[in-house]
Amino acid sequence: MSAVSTDVTDGRRGRTAVGHSGGGFVGAFTSEWTKLWTVRTPYVCLLVGLIVTAIFTFYYGSIARINDKPIQPLGNASVSSAVLTQFAPVILAMTTVTSEYSTNSVRTSLLWVPVRPRVQSAKALLSALVGFVTGVGWAVLGMALAWGPFRGHASFELSEAAYQTVAMGVYFALICVLTVGVSFALRTAVGAVAVIFFVVSALPGMLVGLGGPVLLAINEYMPQTVGGYFMLIDGKAPFPDAVSLLILLVWAAAAHVVGHFVLRRRDA
Repeated sequence: MSAVSTDVTDGRRGRTAVGHSGGGFVGAFTSEWTKLWTVRTPYVCLLVGLIVTAIFTFYYGSIARINDKPIQPLGNASVSSAVLTQFAPVILAMTTVTSEYSTNSVRTSLLWVPVRPRVQSAKALLSALVGFVTGVGWAVLGMALAWGPFRGHASFELSEAAYQTVAMGVYFALICVLTVGVSFALRTAVGAVAVIFFVVSALPGMLVGLGGPVLLAINEYMPQTVGGYFMLIDGKAPFPDAVSLLILLVWAAAAHVVGHFVLRRRDA
């Protein structure tokens, strides 16, 4: 009996040790990774973004040639496409949160990972990684497809291309973190999409359209506007790239804090 008891105890200890080694933040992140790639939504989002990138960058290069625009960095074609393509990883990041609330499976996630901030951080990190890789990949693809249509109306310098490629990845990553925070705060797909689209895209257009020194000054600090300054190489940015990056980080952090507050205060 003692031998059997020892074996059982050892087995329990072994299982406990194994369970413990797979827990914590690593376990939460691994769980989120598995959940993300076992549904259809991320593949659809990435495919749509890929197609839009290909069409937009080819069109951008063609228009620049037809209108005989001044020579510009090749990466500007990919960066300009981000106005549209950013919403593919945004929707992907949003669904990692809102899909669980719509099916009440968030209760299971919080039961498995009772430390709530850990769940949010795992989703934010996963979305940021996917956003970064997506931004880098689409930047490279866009430059490759736009080079032909430009026909001499674009310049290629490795340092500039590398910077714009990484910058586009960073911008996508931070927009995804912002999206996760907003999604935790609102918990519904409709609400999250409406707020993110308004803040990222619609509001800057409204501020520029209405004009005036105050509204134009506010627009300078909106995520999409700052992201454009951070990614584009055109000498029109009102502040250094490091400041642009800092502003984007503040937006992402603010959304993350708001989402964290709601997640801790409200029941699942």
